[in-house]
Amino acid sequence: MQPSIFNKVVPLAGRDDIFLMNTFTDAQLVVSRDVVDLLDRVGTTPNLAGTLDDTERSALRDLIEHGFIVKDRATEQKALNRFFHDVREDTSELRLTLLTTLQCNFACDYCFQGDHGDYNLRAEKMSMATAHRLCEWLEMKLDELGSSQFSLTFFGGEPLLNQPVMFETAERLWRATQDRGVEMRTNVITNGLLLTPEVVDRLEPFGLDGFKITLDGDPQTHDRMRPLRGGQGTFDRIIENVRRVAHRCNITVGGNFDEDTVDSYPALLDFLAAQDFADSLVQVSFKPIVREKPTTLPPGVIPLTAVGGDNKPLGGTCMSSAGSGAGSACDSCNLLDTKMSYLREETKKRGFATMDGVHMGPCDIHRRHAYTVGPDGSLYACPGFTGQPTAATGHINGELEEHHRRAAADFDSLAAWKSCGDCAFIPVCAGGCSVAAHSELGTMHKPSCHKESMESALVSFAEEAATQM
Repeated sequence: MQPSIFNKVVPLAGRDDIFLMNTFTDAQLVVSRDVVDLLDRVGTTPNLAGTLDDTERSALRDLIEHGFIVKDRATEQKALNRFFHDVREDTSELRLTLLTTLQCNFACDYCFQGDHGDYNLRAEKMSMATAHRLCEWLEMKLDELGSSQFSLTFFGGEPLLNQPVMFETAERLWRATQDRGVEMRTNVITNGLLLTPEVVDRLEPFGLDGFKITLDGDPQTHDRMRPLRGGQGTFDRIIENVRRVAHRCNITVGGNFDEDTVDSYPALLDFLAAQDFADSLVQVSFKPIVREKPTTLPPGVIPLTAVGGDNKPLGGTCMSSAGSGAGSACDSCNLLDTKMSYLREETKKRGFATMDGVHMGPCDIHRRHAYTVGPDGSLYACPGFTGQPTAATGHINGELEEHHRRAAADFDSLAAWKSCGDCAFIPVCAGGCSVAAHSELGTMHKPSCHKESMESALVSFAEEAATQM
């Protein structure tokens, strides 16, 4: 026997107790220092069981039961491999992120989408014919997999710029899932400018779960970062739109910060906390903008390089949520450790739920049956890689060309976590965001590591968990 490599030990402030967590089993215990000492003796003390009293033997059984003690490293490694295999092959839930369009009505200074130059003149928009073909493909997948749950997320660009496709797709897939006894949830990631009660009316009958909107700082900062083409601000209109619908559906708030804007976020949090819809915000979380020095893009643009290695920026998913997995754990990829920890604590101080900073993955890119579909019907493994043919893994019409096979094989082989050694965060991180790794490191097969931030988050997580035990 020996201690699991996934154990984390956190002394609790002002207490003699210790918080123990195993990130593989997600077991969490508050124990005395004697139990931690016992755990340390496992694997180093010959005939340990023969030296223990009844209380220690009981503690040892509890530690084994919760995964804090394992047979050996080889057995634990096999269990980890099996875990990632099971995540990848899981068919219990079919997930779809649908980009209704790559067009956008904003001109965010950090994004190459929106009303920059002639982008919207050439950006794709899904046709109704493609939407019908998509529904046929999804119905086939539902029958093939026998999933009990279906998650539909509308994304973009700005998905509300193509409402006919949204409404038609949601309604048809709702009928398909109801006929098969499948539970369906519908979410929308939007900039919020076109969010109206009428949109809620149309989607509410079809499993509407909620909307995620983006606010980039306090009103003045947001209006500078996320204006319309003519420079007009958008903050006040978004807030009014949220106020009109928040009592009817879940609202999640996200935001994108950089060194110049991060200090405006406490003021945003104060503003949100004072609103009459504050209790309707189910989560508030922020992530940093990735800024590099691109050679072919305007200053401030996020340069995400295509998987195919042709040095072209990824031109699909809204860069305010690139790599988000449509609202999953990857919303906090590209962590700026200190600032992320700071904003997480500030968010909690105002009483808002936020990501705990510990349970960060595995995200949808590691799930075979989590699909992203572009406006032309191309299939992608992750929203953060949409918009480039070399990253497409197939098409809803069934075509499978050589570049599809290469991309699919590349994503199938993703296992950056295997380079993470004995890091205890592997089960809840999976090596970090693949989009971030590709942008920052030039390959999605290396870890995008932000262990420092996770260590900081764990301390806060431990204190909160301990108060509930």
